[in-house]
Amino acid sequence: MLIQGSFRWQTMIPDLAVLLPFALVVFVAVYFHTVTGFGLAMIIMGLSAGAGFLSVAALANVVSVVTLLNSVVALRGNMHHLPRRETLTMTIAVLPASVLGVILLNFMSVEAAGVIQVLLGALIVYGGVSLAWRPKPLEHVSGQAGFFYYGFLGGLVGGMFGIPGPPLIFHLYRQPMPLERIRSILIFLNAAIAGARTIYVVAERQLYTQELALSVVCLPLVAIATMVGKRCPPPFSAETMRRLAFVFLVLMGGTLAAPVLLQWSL
Repeated sequence: MLIQGSFRWQTMIPDLAVLLPFALVVFVAVYFHTVTGFGLAMIIMGLSAGAGFLSVAALANVVSVVTLLNSVVALRGNMHHLPRRETLTMTIAVLPASVLGVILLNFMSVEAAGVIQVLLGALIVYGGVSLAWRPKPLEHVSGQAGFFYYGFLGGLVGGMFGIPGPPLIFHLYRQPMPLERIRSILIFLNAAIAGARTIYVVAERQLYTQELALSVVCLPLVAIATMVGKRCPPPFSAETMRRLAFVFLVLMGGTLAAPVLLQWSL
């Protein structure tokens, strides 16, 4: 029985040639996500999907589980950084908008969805470049309508194209808030989206044993990377962190538009 059980786990978990590079990617992504509040999904999906570690669908499921654990550890002791009104407003907007994004994508033609994806990517790149050049926050915190609008837009983009971060990052990193507060809001929102997605996947019986096993194997590494990020953040100023966030926006926008432009050119 022990031999059979061991065999099952060996068949569920990739071999070391795949597991070790994947673990390194997860560690880097979790650390970056902990110190900035975003980037975990994009780093893991971008590097791992390109290397062919797992299918995109399997990676998305693993990312959701990893995001939940990272959020629990990262927010522990930091919940007081969350501004209740802004966080609640954005959460209320993000969750239904994510579902609406999926529905809209299903009704769109491939050509229409591609045009929107390219335009959105170009807009994100433009916003990231302009803000990275002058990473100064606004003079006053935006009103609740602004938080709802960008939360809704973030959920809509996430539902349609799988990248909910750009509108949320764009709005929050412009706010005259401490970076701890910005990071905490983004981590909380990512947890809410990942939690909703995981519940849906489990309900549809689309979370497979290999993905769950790989997530379990990565959990200790995720906890360590999160603690390192909390205790040893990079020694950057607030302006540098904002510039880093906006540079990453440029990468997100390019990632969104490039596949469609490449397909059009073929």
